[in-house]
Amino acid sequence: MTAQGFAVFGTAIGHCGIAWGERGVVSVRLPDRDAERTRAGLRARFPDAGEPEPPPPAIGRAIEEIRALLRGEPHDLAGIELDWTEVPDFHRQVYEITRAIPPGKTLTYGEVATRLGVPGSAQAVGQALGRNPFPIVVPCHRVLGANGKMVGFSAPGGVDTKRRMLVIEGARPEEPTLF
Repeated sequence: MTAQGFAVFGTAIGHCGIAWGERGVVSVRLPDRDAERTRAGLRARFPDAGEPEPPPPAIGRAIEEIRALLRGEPHDLAGIELDWTEVPDFHRQVYEITRAIPPGKTLTYGEVATRLGVPGSAQAVGQALGRNPFPIVVPCHRVLGANGKMVGFSAPGGVDTKRRMLVIEGARPEEPTLF
């Protein structure tokens, strides 16, 4: 996937990144400890993309919405336009169900699979979410293991970051709040 530009921005839990192309956001990078590490990751993935200041208005709004969500302000990120061009169909279906989970609520991988109409495919759902190019906007952190177990999260800090994001959003990970 190609990107026209990217931006690195601070949030309440670390430095995130976002990359965009003609059709919308192509990548969101989960929080990291420092801006340079986030920037390096974006440059490695999108070597031809620039870092314009300021970013385009739609991206600026997306950044502010992500910052607000990570400050604990309930925000629906559904208005952020994503570029689905290189996303496999099954993954897109998983991401659309995941994107509908409101802040403060969770589902299990099995429940996402059931909502897809393919019960028993929790592992495939987990694999799709592990390749999610749009974390936070497609809130894979709101999907938990069986019985609400905190499992699998690729952000720096792993499951601790997942738990922290859920707490910020008002969920109590030790007591899953399914919707």
